Amino acid sequence: MTVTDRNRDGADVLDAALLEAVRQTGASVGGIYLLSDSDQVLHLAVVYGIPLDLLASWNQVALAAPLPVADAVRDDRLVWVGTQEELVRCYPRAAVALPYRFALAATPLSGSDRCWGALMLVWPSSHPPRLTDRQRGHITSSGRRVARLLERAASSRDTRLPESFPEPRLVTLPPAGRPRTGRTAEDFAERLPGGCVSLDLDGRITFLTSGAVELLGLSADRLIGTLPWQSLPWLDDPVYEDHYRSAVISRESRSYLARRPPDRWLRFELHPDASGISVRITHAPTTAAQPTGQSEAAPPTDAARGGAGRLYQLMHLAAALTEAAGVADVVDLIADQIMPAFGAQGLMLTTVDGGRLRVIGSRGYPPAVVERLDGLPVDADLTPAGDVLAANMPQFFESAEDLAAAYPRAPALSGKQAWAFLPLNVAGQPDGCCVLSYARPRSFTADERAVLTSLGGLIAQALDRARLYDAKKDVAHGLQQALLPHRLPSVHGLDIGACYLPASYGMDIGGDFYDIICLDPTTCSAVIGDVQGHNVAAAALMGQVRTAVHAHSSAATSPGEVLVRTNRLLADLHADLLVSCLCVHFDITHCRADIASAGHPPPLLRHSDGRTDVLSVEPGPLLGVASDAAYPVTRVGFPPGALLALYTDGLVEQPGHDMAESMNVMACCLSEARDEDLDDLPGLMDTLVRTTRPGGSHADDIAILLLRAQTRNGSAAT
Repeated sequence: MTVTDRNRDGADVLDAALLEAVRQTGASVGGIYLLSDSDQVLHLAVVYGIPLDLLASWNQVALAAPLPVADAVRDDRLVWVGTQEELVRCYPRAAVALPYRFALAATPLSGSDRCWGALMLVWPSSHPPRLTDRQRGHITSSGRRVARLLERAASSRDTRLPESFPEPRLVTLPPAGRPRTGRTAEDFAERLPGGCVSLDLDGRITFLTSGAVELLGLSADRLIGTLPWQSLPWLDDPVYEDHYRSAVISRESRSYLARRPPDRWLRFELHPDASGISVRITHAPTTAAQPTGQSEAAPPTDAARGGAGRLYQLMHLAAALTEAAGVADVVDLIADQIMPAFGAQGLMLTTVDGGRLRVIGSRGYPPAVVERLDGLPVDADLTPAGDVLAANMPQFFESAEDLAAAYPRAPALSGKQAWAFLPLNVAGQPDGCCVLSYARPRSFTADERAVLTSLGGLIAQALDRARLYDAKKDVAHGLQQALLPHRLPSVHGLDIGACYLPASYGMDIGGDFYDIICLDPTTCSAVIGDVQGHNVAAAALMGQVRTAVHAHSSAATSPGEVLVRTNRLLADLHADLLVSCLCVHFDITHCRADIASAGHPPPLLRHSDGRTDVLSVEPGPLLGVASDAAYPVTRVGFPPGALLALYTDGLVEQPGHDMAESMNVMACCLSEARDEDLDDLPGLMDTLVRTTRPGGSHADDIAILLLRAQTRNGSAAT
């Protein structure tokens, strides 16, 4: 078997898995997304029941995107959207691009040790808005079945799953038991009054009767294989194409009136299914078609000739750009959504800095080309970017010859064959240039030029916001790092590991902190805490609390007394924020640890024999609640080889999940750790994060502090 055969077998596995899921659930549309571990992006691999161009904006979905398939993978749950109203409320970006009635489910493809991606299923709007337990079971079991097929294919020597992510494939479900009627069906359609037309899922005419030929006014040869709104100028209006899109997506019958010049009104009835659309065309009475006072329809403008799909696509991309936070998010969004939507194979995003072009993002170009263009003077003749910025006008080159005529050295640099250079203008000033390039020559219609020019303005605004966001984020994270210890002290007899992870989203300053305070050669204190809020006030209070704990630990006799004194300080400061805190006093000589808690998650103790317990520590109230609060002390044994794990709630707390369950998962992870895992505390912390946050994202910041008692010879025991 050749490599090509094995790749084909891998594709067949996906095709068969999707078709089986569609059969089992009764869905009208389906798709399988595969997760790329390298860039945390979901790639649409195979589709059933819907034209590929309707999903062009979702060929690639970032795992952080606010879309159902991303939520399903990120949160490891079934996502159900039963009505259009629910789609608008929960996923407004998707609702803008697909303003139709349908029900949607997305479920993760969860295997034994990894998530392979997501299964997306769509039903007509006639589907009940709520799932029954049986329906929910069918959907989730379909996702697990697809995951098992992928696992078996991945482990098979004779099958190879796709290693790259080419364009998605459209698969069809063969009709079951449909008789071959041949000429009989055509005769039946011919006998019906009016005209009959058959469209495939892409909207192209595959069959029409002589009555339809007469009503539409063109011969069958000129209509077969064309899109009606392209071959018939009087149907070239976004409104008519939108009826087709609505029928395909919602699987509901639609009807509308259209005027064939000069004054002949026709009624179109659309009846969709999984294989395409049957259209019946009849005469419409003039009085019904055009009420008194209705003006004659104007010919569609160039902006309208792109069709409803292009308009919805532009609205979707505009909404997506408003959600992009940093510069990297803008670049990823352009690469993942705008490039596929316009069929581009290359992207170069530049800004102007000191009279030079600076490349801030690229796709589809070798590193040597990016390096050659980065830092070029704005007026260099190696690229049209400078002239585009100076004139504040886009330039479109439909072939290498066109570009070479104006810029002789430019085509050879990249090897591309067509280009769109879009100026990025902010507040009337040239700010950069966005270049979309193509592997083959191509023409740019007036509609495409208008849409791309509009997108250039949206990209410029998004990029300006993104740079400001990144600057503020750098300041916030710099302040956060300045308030945490730059380096923890060495403590004889202890191995110590610590890490801080900012939240996956947002630029606010976190309130998590930790510290190690050496008291004498054989004793030390470890502290970890979390200040309420994510702002400058929380960061300032975090610095004060950490300083207070450090000072009181040196003077106090127990961790409970440290928390009592720190709590009084907060009362004196009249702080409006609350603080959770855990303070541990280690006595290395006597192999014990004293623990006091101010409303903080309990620590985990891994014994030298591998058993791991979630410690039952009696907590006191949060710091700042009551000035006279007491904080009980719990003593535990801490012999050589034992490991104590301290952490903040960002590691174990997430909506819809029980904190206690997350703690137990962590305990199991520590129990199963091998000797080499325990010797690598940074790696062990990474494992804990991956175990409790399998999706890789976390809405809150996380702090972890691991302390392991060494054996007498200086190494830890297990």
